Amino acid sequence: MNRKNFLLSMGAAAMAGPFFMNELQAAVRKKSNIKPIEGSWFEFQHHSAAEGKYWNPTLEKFTAEQWDAKVKELADAGMRYLVLLDVAIYGKSFYPTSLLPQHEMGCDDPLEAVLAAADKYGIRFFVSNGFFGEWTKPAMLMQDRTVNKLRLKAMNELAEKYGHHKSFYGWYYPNETGIHGHYDDVFINYVNTSSAEAAKLMPKAKTLIAPYGTRNVEYGEHYERQLEQLDVDFIAYQDEIGVEKTKVEESAGIFENLYKMHKKAAKSRLWADVEVFRFEGKVYNSALLPAPAERVVQQLEAVSPYVEKILIYQYTGMINKPGSDVFAGHPDSVQLYDGLVRAGALKGKK
Repeated sequence: MNRKNFLLSMGAAAMAGPFFMNELQAAVRKKSNIKPIEGSWFEFQHHSAAEGKYWNPTLEKFTAEQWDAKVKELADAGMRYLVLLDVAIYGKSFYPTSLLPQHEMGCDDPLEAVLAAADKYGIRFFVSNGFFGEWTKPAMLMQDRTVNKLRLKAMNELAEKYGHHKSFYGWYYPNETGIHGHYDDVFINYVNTSSAEAAKLMPKAKTLIAPYGTRNVEYGEHYERQLEQLDVDFIAYQDEIGVEKTKVEESAGIFENLYKMHKKAAKSRLWADVEVFRFEGKVYNSALLPAPAERVVQQLEAVSPYVEKILIYQYTGMINKPGSDVFAGHPDSVQLYDGLVRAGALKGKK
């Protein structure tokens, strides 16, 4: 809302009565308290068939043209960063490679399709360097020599095949051991080894991690030293509301403490990974559904004062523009889209 329209609206509301005046002022305050959602995780297939039942079958059949349209939809909604969750899973890749067999999809090279689309629509991609090996055993994946060699070979291949895309902004390291007071040394070594390879391959590329166990951080010198040791540009902590580990009312305090620690360490920048889903049934054993917009707005309000940027997990499956030609997900995803547009967290329909 520009200044002229704002003043006109205020005048009209005043004439209509104090109730409408209060409603308008409350709406303006609410919007000013929320940072916009600037990015989302992105995937070709969700790693859990149970969780992804409402969108996996659709995405599996997407053509290159449909991937292009979906990336455009994300850009139109205000997304400027996409984080590719994985380039391989269950022993198969999502791009043509000699390292693994390839998943059968409706598009021969979905990675090329989305990067080419991102080039056109001004989106920056963090490209994953996983999952190679059994993704449910992250500690093993970080230490296994065979897996580590395969991961580094894949990074070299990805940089060679796709590094020319201006949208290839950086790397995302998907293996996480979680925070249990502090990071495991194994995790720090995995991150720093990956970043060393990334620096060789694409010196200007940025790096991102998204730890879980956010509520378990033990604030103090030990954690501060670990932040200084981690060679990564951005840490987008999971708010863990969707997985029901943290309550919305706890989130602000957690991120305020993280803000203080990152300010002291003065190394990686603090982002948020806001979970915009809920479970249809039991946590981790049922389909993901879009969370109520009211809850998500509260999540955004909680982290906005403390983080540089807000990313979400995730637009795919959880959010769809009304009338989208590339609709993928639960029908309630339209309601979440509309609610976030009204709150000023997403751009509206075009």
